[in-house]
Amino acid sequence: MTSPSWQLRNPVSAIVFDCDSTLSSIEGIDFLARNNGVGDAVKLLTSEAMGKTGLNPTVYQQRLDLVIPRREQVHALGHQYFAHRAPDILDVINLFKRLKKEVYLVSSGVNPAVRMFGEMLQIPAENVFAVDLRFDQQGNFLDFERSSPLINNDGKRTILQQLKNHHQDIIHIGDGLNDVVTLDMVTRFIGYGGIAYRKNIADLCKFYINTQSFSALIPLTLTQNEAVSLLPEELALYQKGMLAIDEGKVQLQTHPEEA
Repeated sequence: MTSPSWQLRNPVSAIVFDCDSTLSSIEGIDFLARNNGVGDAVKLLTSEAMGKTGLNPTVYQQRLDLVIPRREQVHALGHQYFAHRAPDILDVINLFKRLKKEVYLVSSGVNPAVRMFGEMLQIPAENVFAVDLRFDQQGNFLDFERSSPLINNDGKRTILQQLKNHHQDIIHIGDGLNDVVTLDMVTRFIGYGGIAYRKNIADLCKFYINTQSFSALIPLTLTQNEAVSLLPEELALYQKGMLAIDEGKVQLQTHPEEA
């Protein structure tokens, strides 16, 4: 197997995924908003935050104040995340786990929905980071976790810094401004535009996936030695990812010495 110039030379020990519009094709808060009759207003706030202005506590509160989610709606959202999961993602996560790579889910989305989604993807609960909500005994929304770093645009930097205490080499995959802020912290940042293409994000990324399937993530995250050790069904996924790269469905802006 010939090694592409961009292939990693040293294995990484951890893979960090974003949730909304990445692991799942939906934006959780927008999904809740549509069900509660405030879809357009919340979608506009989400789009601005993820693509232009960045996330901040004011926007976080504005969206929840509009939505006023009930506890049962947030629980149901976890199942919707899974129903709208990205193509091939279960196989991709299983491959990473077999290769002893720790998988994390880091999201500015709301718990318990994100945590439930992580559980369905067989990501350990301690590897899932999201923003907790508080409800009263009747399930009415009260407040959100105002101390969470994830309600700020640079919050994922805080979480990634914690993870770097345990992992020397990390790959991070995400679609928004609050993901790409970690670009200088990780071994490789991979932008994902399979659901929501954002040119300003793509222009910042050396690697940017423009197809919904996560198969292309496999060749972008494995060394040559890891690739030749794949099981037959894993190799098929690797080859599917290579085909996506060869067909130009993955933006590559790198030179051999940068890979």
